[in-house]
Formats: sequence, C-alpha cells, structure tokens
Amino acid sequence: MLRYLCKIVGVSRSGYYNYFSLKSREARKKRDSQDDSARDIILKAFNFKRRNKGARQIKMTLKGQFGIIYNLKRIRRIMKKYSIICPIRKANPYRRMMKATKEHTVLPNLLNRKFKQNIPGKVLLTDITYLFYGNGKKAYLSTIKDSSTNEILAYNLSDKLTLDIATDTIHKLANNGQVKLDKGAFIHSDQGVHYTSPTFQNLVKRYNLGQSMSRRGNCWDNAPQESFFGHFKDEAYIKPCQTLDELNEEIKEYMIYYNNFRYQWGLKKMTPVQYRNHLLNSA
Repeated sequence: MLRYLCKIVGVSRSGYYNYFSLKSREARKKRDSQDDSARDIILKAFNFKRRNKGARQIKMTLKGQFGIIYNLKRIRRIMKKYSIICPIRKANPYRRMMKATKEHTVLPNLLNRKFKQNIPGKVLLTDITYLFYGNGKKAYLSTIKDSSTNEILAYNLSDKLTLDIATDTIHKLANNGQVKLDKGAFIHSDQGVHYTSPTFQNLVKRYNLGQSMSRRGNCWDNAPQESFFGHFKDEAYIKPCQTLDELNEEIKEYMIYYNNFRYQWGLKKMTPVQYRNHLLNSA
C-alpha cells in the first residue's frame, strides 16, 4: 500500500521515511523556530513608525534602524510564509503611459528659478492641482501664471486628468486677447506626463512659445506656481460647491478677485494687473 501511495504522489519510499525521521523532524522544528524569530524581526521593521512596507523597504529599515542585514530572498520567503502583506500601490496610469510612449521628452530647465524678470508675458508658469468639493467629488485645475506679475493668464477646470486639461489651457492662453506675450516667452512646468507629451510640446511650438522644465522632483523650481495653489485653496470657497458648474463659477470669481483686487506685498503692494501695468509703463 505504501509503495502504491508513494508512486501516486511521486515520492520515493526512502524519501518518505526520511521526511518522518527524527533527524528531519528536528531540522524542520529548528528551521521553523528560526523562521519564527525572523518573522518577529521583520514585523518590527514592517510596523516601524506604523507604516506598512514592502520587502525592499523592510530590508533597508532593518539595516538602517536595527543594524540587521537580511537578504531580499529571505525576507520575501518569510513574508509569504506568514502572510505579511503590504498593500500594492497601483501604478500611475499616466506614468505608465509615458513609459510606453517613447516620444515623451524631458526638456532643460531654462528658467533656473529666475522668476522675477520684470517682463510681463515672458516667463509663464503652469501646473495642475486637484480640488475636492461637494461630497467627496474631485476635479483638476490647470493654470498659467505670469511669473513677473503673478497674474493668472489662463486656467482650465476638468473632472478628468487627461491631456486635454493642459492643451486646452494653452489654447485659452493663446485666445485671450487681453494677454500680450513677450517675443521670448516660454512656458515652464514640472516633468509631468502632460508636459512631456509630444502633443503638448508641438502645440507650444505652434504658438511660438519656448518650453522649460523643472529638475526631476524639485518643487522649488516652480515655487511661485505652487504658492498660488496654496493661497487659492485657502481663500476660495471650494468645498461648499456641489457641482462642477458651481465650482467653475467660484473659480472664475476668485480669478477676477486675485488678478484685480488681491494686493500683494511683493508686488509693491499692488494687484497683479496693477503691477503688470506698472512694469509696462516703466519700460
């Protein structure tokens, strides 16, 4: 009977007897004990600062915080054995799209943080931010800001984070008859997938604009634009809006207020529009 059962499961009789031998059982017991100890150590790293971690973060935390060196293979084996699971973050679909589309191009940082050049319509800063409104609804706002005057020259609101939110903002800038751009005008952004897109870059060229990008992961290279979003979220009545239309109306009113009535210490206590006119009259 034993020979027949071993044949079914593909195990030799000698292997069967060896598995249940005292020596093998003691070895398994010792290995399980070692694994239990490793599990406890790994859990210390996994729960460190109450932030769950994947295998690589655990490896680095063990070395950096506890002076313990485990290889990744062992960590992953222990995590699998004891069901130590780190939630898997979904890949950013836009970053994935960028990787799949080899034509995406990162451009040099022409601005180099020279934000105040005192030439209206020359340095244009752009970015996209998220807005939560109503009952957990989410929208996205794209803006173009004149770095010298702080004036918002164009903006676009959308409930989708598609390429259109950035390209439509460029169209609105070009079609704004009140905006006069300098001959050397260029638009500066981060390295987001919208701005590295060949469609966006070709559109910028079509309107005779140059293009510049911040260094990777460096928010200071576009600090005035980030500052505007901060003030906007503090001062605009975003959350009470229940629909996208209501939100759009509130943003419209805020932009009028910001450009024409919000005095700024750094603009010689003028509004952005007043300061723009001041620079033009001083030229």
